[in-house]
Amino acid sequence: MITRRALLGHGAGVAALAAGRAWGAAPMDPLQSVAWEDMRALLLGKGPVVFDDRIAVAAPTAAEDALQVPFLVDAGGLGRVQRILVFADLNPIPLILDFAPGRLAPLIATRFKIQQATPLRAAALDLKGIWHVAGQWVDAMGGGCTTPALAHGEADWTARLGETEARVFDRDGRRRVRLSIRHPMDTGLAAGIPAFFIEKVMVEDAGGILLGELATFEPVSENPLLTFEVPAGIGGDITVTARDNNGNIFRRKVALS
Repeated sequence: MITRRALLGHGAGVAALAAGRAWGAAPMDPLQSVAWEDMRALLLGKGPVVFDDRIAVAAPTAAEDALQVPFLVDAGGLGRVQRILVFADLNPIPLILDFAPGRLAPLIATRFKIQQATPLRAAALDLKGIWHVAGQWVDAMGGGCTTPALAHGEADWTARLGETEARVFDRDGRRRVRLSIRHPMDTGLAAGIPAFFIEKVMVEDAGGILLGELATFEPVSENPLLTFEVPAGIGGDITVTARDNNGNIFRRKVALS
């Protein structure tokens, strides 16, 4: 698991990584990012990496709101995958989420905070241990990662912490669950405000069996709006449980039909 300490050390570690890498040369980056080789070393390790347009990454080419940039990643073209990482090369904390689909579809959507123009990437680890990477540039005025959450302007924001709502959309047998959780998702980069964010989301079936889990990081936007897909064949209710880095637990039962 990638730690917050390692992510925050990214900037300081760039020079060391550039000085010498035991893992070998990274494949040529179609987005021509100055940070790609460092992102590969930090997040993807030494395994094989290929750029692959079978992964769909949908995001705006220009961010209208640096605090809420939507994206959707669909790695269904690869079949089953072990993990999906989503990261922004030039954000001060690059990793946005780490999704282990399990029995869920390899599809995830949310919104993130952007600090400056950056490549937004998705990397999917297939069953053979190969990372498949796709992405696009997102332009932005920036500042999203160092701006205090809007919740801190509300006197009673703690009273609504963890309020959760869910909707299910069924289109041609594909059931997408859209979940919203009330939470400031503080990055720790705004003066005087410590990091306070949801760090794990688990999805279980009616029998309590884990279907998939998601690690979320500070760049996920305030009041996260998460979308995932439950394949046909999984019936009844599902339970979504979220935990933040202060140990608060938020739970919601969702009826699929």
